[in-house]
Amino acid sequence: MLIRKLFKFENAHIVRNCTSDRCKRSLHGHSYKVELLLKADALDHGQMVYDFGLLKGVIKDLFDSFDHAICFWNKDDLAYIQACQQFSARWVSLPVSPSAEQFSRIFFFLAQQVLKSTKMQNGEGNVDVYSVIVHETDTGYAQSFLEDINNPQMGILALDHIEFSDQIQAEWADPNTYAKLKNGETFQNPLVEQQVKI
Repeated sequence: MLIRKLFKFENAHIVRNCTSDRCKRSLHGHSYKVELLLKADALDHGQMVYDFGLLKGVIKDLFDSFDHAICFWNKDDLAYIQACQQFSARWVSLPVSPSAEQFSRIFFFLAQQVLKSTKMQNGEGNVDVYSVIVHETDTGYAQSFLEDINNPQMGILALDHIEFSDQIQAEWADPNTYAKLKNGETFQNPLVEQQVKI
């Protein structure tokens, strides 16, 4: 079974090496919509794949990190990267170019890492990311699946290769969230205090 959660954010980028002259040479922004699709082969004690309320925690903090931020490829021109870091308190450094295609891979990867590090406490089944769709405009989107995440031809994704500015980290519910994720620490979903016996 699948469920879908929608996230929205505003972001600026340059997509180097693309065909469009405007996109590859000029900083510009988009109003993004990100659809996170989760799958499971069983339902939890609340008869849900995964409680939507749980997606308002670590995953939301990480996805919201991209809102009103500049994203850049860490292989871009050093002067450009330094300008992004100097003139924007909110920036994200990525190991891949910030195209819609790569955003879909990044969000899939981040959600996947959080779910792998989360201790389920309400009888959840093997909840996993099924797909991520990133709408860059009203008329175009990119969608990634598991096979895209581990495809080296699309770029290697690793937690150590994604960097969030100090300002972004300070705004998280726990400013140490990403360090904990990189260190393999476990996140705990809240315990259900009362259950109806069936």
